[in-house]
Amino acid sequence: MSSLPPHIVLVGLPGSGKSTVGPLLAAALKAQFVDLDLEIERRARMPISEIFASRGEQEFRAMERAMTQELAGRSGMVISAGGGWMLDEANIAVLRPPARIIHLKVSVPTALSRLGSEINRRPLLAGPAAEARLNELLAARMPLYSRADAEIETEGLTPQQVTSFGLRLASAWGWPIG
Repeated sequence: MSSLPPHIVLVGLPGSGKSTVGPLLAAALKAQFVDLDLEIERRARMPISEIFASRGEQEFRAMERAMTQELAGRSGMVISAGGGWMLDEANIAVLRPPARIIHLKVSVPTALSRLGSEINRRPLLAGPAAEARLNELLAARMPLYSRADAEIETEGLTPQQVTSFGLRLASAWGWPIG
């Protein structure tokens, strides 16, 4: 059994700050950071939008599940899980416990603003109805996100402020700080 603390998994809507806060939190904790979406893209040698287009969402979710199972054998990492990661109960069950999940909460307008032109790289959001689709995702995923161990309201906070809240949570969960 590893003496490393359990994983910290960041979840939330696209634009919630997972890929921005994750590396900052990992650096502050002197932990490895894994962005599941980026790792899947690297291994598949194609962007997620292309995976969705050529192989379908179901195949992407299978890749996400396989990555999660791979990470379950390790500990002490900060993981940025894709927006839909919590849709698969197996993902949660394989890491938790002992992993801790932090929901980075964001409003739809703020998420859209943060995503900017990047929104076109998001297969579930690309197109003219991005705001409506993001509202649908929020409604569908809120019951899942509410099952996180903690929630950080990111509205009006800088990535450094969100990271500071994350550090307090990590410390409370047994991560060595400092």
